[in-house]
Amino acid sequence: MPKLLPDDLLERVTNALVAAPRGLSLAELQEALKDIVSRRSLQRRLDAWARSGSIKTEGIRRGRRYFPAGDDTAPTPAANVGQPAPPSAAQAVTASVAISAAGQQVQALVQRPIADRAPMGYQRDFLERYVPNETEYLPENLQTHLRALGRTLDGHRPAGTYARDILSRLLIDLSWASSRLEGNTYSLLDTRELIENGKAAPGKDAKETQMILNHKAAIELLVESGEEIGVNRYTITNLHALLADNLLEDSRSAGRLRTTSVAISGTTYLPTAIPQLIEEMFTLSLDKAATIRDTFEQSFFLMVQLSYLQPFVDVNKRTSRLAANIPLIRSNMVPLSFVDVPEKLYIDGLIGVYELNRIELLRDVYLWAYERSVRRYKTVRDSLPEPDAFRLKYRREFVEVVSHIVRERIPPTEAAVAPLAKSMVSPEDLDRFTSIALAELTELHEGNIARFRLRPSEFKQWKER
Repeated sequence: MPKLLPDDLLERVTNALVAAPRGLSLAELQEALKDIVSRRSLQRRLDAWARSGSIKTEGIRRGRRYFPAGDDTAPTPAANVGQPAPPSAAQAVTASVAISAAGQQVQALVQRPIADRAPMGYQRDFLERYVPNETEYLPENLQTHLRALGRTLDGHRPAGTYARDILSRLLIDLSWASSRLEGNTYSLLDTRELIENGKAAPGKDAKETQMILNHKAAIELLVESGEEIGVNRYTITNLHALLADNLLEDSRSAGRLRTTSVAISGTTYLPTAIPQLIEEMFTLSLDKAATIRDTFEQSFFLMVQLSYLQPFVDVNKRTSRLAANIPLIRSNMVPLSFVDVPEKLYIDGLIGVYELNRIELLRDVYLWAYERSVRRYKTVRDSLPEPDAFRLKYRREFVEVVSHIVRERIPPTEAAVAPLAKSMVSPEDLDRFTSIALAELTELHEGNIARFRLRPSEFKQWKER
């Protein structure tokens, strides 16, 4: 049986290269790593990493030397050799992702030149052979590990409670990180300014701004409707409609299954263009997902199968990433923000699904991303005060009263709020409820209206009146 390569082989190679100002030859690397990898396997991996940009090379054949990807001082024939620069932050993050032996195999296959990879169409048996609660994309030990990581003290509380407690941070993180995976150039600080203060970053394309705002609206839908959302057609199509708002050539395509063909750059995969098959597989994928008992298996299944089917004309990957959060939000698990996920590794994982129907590399990315999210949000949540029990008790009623006042363009006065609230709350709670509702109306702005299911146009008309 061939020796399995260690999961951190790239990290070990990178560390060896960083410590060698003049780079290393294949023979020198082999000497340093002879106990864990054969010369032939090492050479194959080096070639694959060089093609992907994970490392750099100089020279040819026996004279070839290897350098860390962050090294901009690799020698040329006329250059002096200097101390190499350390790897960039993005490269350091990529190197920290533990890739399994199976994931490394997928990575090597999808990093071959595209001309060497066979064209692939949609394979319906990839979905059909999945049997909920028998087939496992995430082995039981991983499910147990993720449950232990993501479990919170809010498990017994209404769905979405945990996510609501960290909503302000989650809106910024997930909107920024998911958009970044689509090539959006907004920085984290730009995103915070847009979400909290409604200020678009100067010099940015309007589509980038729209993408961030669409993520915000979609995340608010999932969190504020935690008890109502589910793994069903209504939730997924409305999620897509929010994410695709004002970004599609034909606005009627938002929230509708596609009836035309789509192409994905950088891959040989061509999704099906048969409307009947798209409809059938979309329905089947949601039916199967809805019966999966484990929260994380359900989450990862949605991310895999929605990306693979490409049910909409565009915005499919964004939809799959937010859909992966539905089970987590409903179960009051720590949500998945995708912060710092290496874009190239994520795309390679998707291509493994597209061209090979293999999920191992994408699973490695999912696991790493979730572990990172847990570290991020448990720290945030631990620093927050306990939520106001009164507001939690009347959360739906606050939404109803505030949204009614705004939609009907009623002035925010006690005389207007109290009669509405009287039939909704206990008599002893009426005064406090009215006071809080008036405060919410006073503090209402474009950055928080989605909490009350309001549209910008409704808020604007109310303010003008």
